[in-house]
Amino acid sequence: MMVKGRNKKFNTSGVLLISSTHLLHDIYSSFLAPLRPLLIEKFGISLALASLWDLIGRIPWFFNPIIGMIAEKTAARYFIIITPAVTAVAMSLLGVADSFTMVAVLLFVMGISSALFHVPAPVMVKKLAGNYTGRGMSFFMFGGEMARTLGPLVITGAVSIWGLEGTWKLIPFGLLASFILYFKLRKINISSDLKAGEKPTGFRKAIKHYLPFFLILVGITFFRAIMKSGMTAFLPTYFFNEKGETLWFSNSALAVFQLAGAVGTFLSGPVSDKIGRKTTLLIVSFITPLAMALFVLSHGILSFIFLIILGIFIFAPGPVLMALVQDVSKGLPVFMNSIYLTISFISSAIAVVFAGLLGDWIGLEKTYLISSFLALGAIPFVLMLKKEKTRFKEKVQD
Repeated sequence: MMVKGRNKKFNTSGVLLISSTHLLHDIYSSFLAPLRPLLIEKFGISLALASLWDLIGRIPWFFNPIIGMIAEKTAARYFIIITPAVTAVAMSLLGVADSFTMVAVLLFVMGISSALFHVPAPVMVKKLAGNYTGRGMSFFMFGGEMARTLGPLVITGAVSIWGLEGTWKLIPFGLLASFILYFKLRKINISSDLKAGEKPTGFRKAIKHYLPFFLILVGITFFRAIMKSGMTAFLPTYFFNEKGETLWFSNSALAVFQLAGAVGTFLSGPVSDKIGRKTTLLIVSFITPLAMALFVLSHGILSFIFLIILGIFIFAPGPVLMALVQDVSKGLPVFMNSIYLTISFISSAIAVVFAGLLGDWIGLEKTYLISSFLALGAIPFVLMLKKEKTRFKEKVQD
């Protein structure tokens, strides 16, 4: 599967391998939520204290740009090869952890491993996707979205069979994945892989050069983040508390929403390859707020129909934006992706807090309606993309 330069053909087996690795990696990284009730009971801690584990696991993501710099100066393919094993070990040991602190340490290690995987992996997908970057990113992100559904099922099944103390038995699957990846990916260069005597690219100059493009990404992601984060974080609460639905219906709604999101990520990338990134983002930016409003104003089965439509379009920009970043990043692809992931992470973190505060103040239904209106704010930023697309094609060098 060796790739020399940029192959114009779509390497299906290679992209499927990376996407499957994304699926496996994120299945392990999603173990905390279903294990949390058992860990709370085991250690006798409060819900508030247990919520700190999420923050601890996400701290390493703030250092994505630094990881991107390191990856550009090293053989970043080995980050992708090693991290499934590291994440598998850390998350599979949660069941045998003997203290709150040990769980925190394992989650911090997982956070580092997760960041090391997600920063360079899309760049490798670009290498393997040839002229079909959008399709490649859709395959990659589909794996990540499906992991959110499968992860809780995997760890719940493991606990049912082996008990909480037996979750370590899931480790071999991650080790096997890294073993296979070593033989499949070790010869694929995804970063600059600098040789002796070569001068590294200037990161400061790159940030300055691409700053207008980054600001456009901030605008697109932030105005949409309140709507997306509010849905993913509080959808069951909305149905259960404000709509008066059963708990089964409320949890099923979230599962349907996430599955629809996986479909959206799978379809949007190839569509953007055919009609363009900007056109795809414009269509999505107009339809999503409308679907959100119709979802809030509907009831029962009809709300499920609009929920499916909303799920498809609310997750659709993910692979399109990631492909767009790779389209414009000619000199520093891994570093550019690290900046985008940082923007996305910070926007989501701020948005979910804002949505929660607004929901406490005026209720989730009004919060969702307001978020649909705010999401229209992404449209002006999308309209700027045509001008920026031609401006940011040059390779950045000192």
